[in-house]
Amino acid sequence: MSPDRPAGARERTGPPYARPAGTAPAPTAARFWGAAYTLLVLLIGTNIPTPLYRGYQDDFGFSPLVVTLVFSAYMAVLIPSLLLSSRLLRVLGRRRLLLSAVGLAALGALAFALATDVTWLFAARVLQGIALGAASGPLSAALTELEPRGDRRRAALVSTVVSVGGLGLGPLLGGLLAEYAPAPDVLPFAAEIGLLVPAALAVAALPVIPRAAPGATARPGIPPALRATFASSGAAGFLAFALTGLFLTLVPTYVATLSGSGNLLLAGASVALLLLCSALAQLAGHGRAARTLELAGLPLLAAGLLLLALAGGASSLALLLAATVIGGTGQGLTFLGGLTAVNQAAPPDRRAGVISGFYVILYAGCGMPVIGVGFLATASGLLTAVQWFATVTAVLCLGVLAALTRAHRAPTA
Repeated sequence: MSPDRPAGARERTGPPYARPAGTAPAPTAARFWGAAYTLLVLLIGTNIPTPLYRGYQDDFGFSPLVVTLVFSAYMAVLIPSLLLSSRLLRVLGRRRLLLSAVGLAALGALAFALATDVTWLFAARVLQGIALGAASGPLSAALTELEPRGDRRRAALVSTVVSVGGLGLGPLLGGLLAEYAPAPDVLPFAAEIGLLVPAALAVAALPVIPRAAPGATARPGIPPALRATFASSGAAGFLAFALTGLFLTLVPTYVATLSGSGNLLLAGASVALLLLCSALAQLAGHGRAARTLELAGLPLLAAGLLLLALAGGASSLALLLAATVIGGTGQGLTFLGGLTAVNQAAPPDRRAGVISGFYVILYAGCGMPVIGVGFLATASGLLTAVQWFATVTAVLCLGVLAALTRAHRAPTA
């Protein structure tokens, strides 16, 4: 039983920030890092299969398009789950909602471990998508609420570093266990289930959310005063996560094609390097203005994408390495800048819904464009598809950069 709730009392529900003055439990470092760990493990689990998709493709006999559809299947349920998370928060309460998400994530890992055909893969991704969608907004909002010093910038930094850390550690863990440990199709997912046990304990220790204050709302939606910031940061974040989605689906096979190696750890390491550079860039950019981060990140993102296109044409691993480092750095700065801008501008009683909406944009960027790449790869080959995708996305990055630069200069013009 939680020390924050008297014996026999029912958990109260409502938005996490609409609490009467003086009634909030004091934030603690343990709760803050427990929420961060839970978000990290959920993201690790959704990306453990990344280096295994090529093996599934060979074993179950499907095309690159199906690889992208399996990857993106969780987007089809993740986005509605994100949009409904604020409402579910009111109905279930934070603990029950997050415990349910952890349970669904464990079922998704189990479905992967038991997979005998592509249907199991789709089912596993759907379970993972519901889990991550329901948990992302409430956990990110909880990080802001529970940050011990009330530092929103630090909360945004931890949220973004944890997000890209989970995206990167998942493929690395999956590739390592699948390449060098027994039962390569089972052990990575057993490890994920084991990591979810402490996450469930961390969720159970989170403070109770009081009832909503009169007039407070938990509906997802963007307040009018926030729409310009949300649109610009959302567009930049969409493009940043389009690169991430490509790396999480087809770049491991791209690496294998360029290197001539089928090593699963190498495939996972390419994704991990992109996201390690993203995390390091965010740490280096901590404390800088949100727009400054975005204006620095977008040109690096465009440069990384163009180098990725050139790497295929030149069959150069060196160019691919440069593309990964530069693109990852740009991804991290763009992501941190966007989330910081939205986090700072969101009203406290709408933050969970606004952040959930921002994650809708990010996950759409991660999942939707790669389906088009999958179609193109099936028709014209993987290298050509990646080159076209990278070039078009780089041009779009420069377009968003130009728009942000004009908006940044407008007040002083």
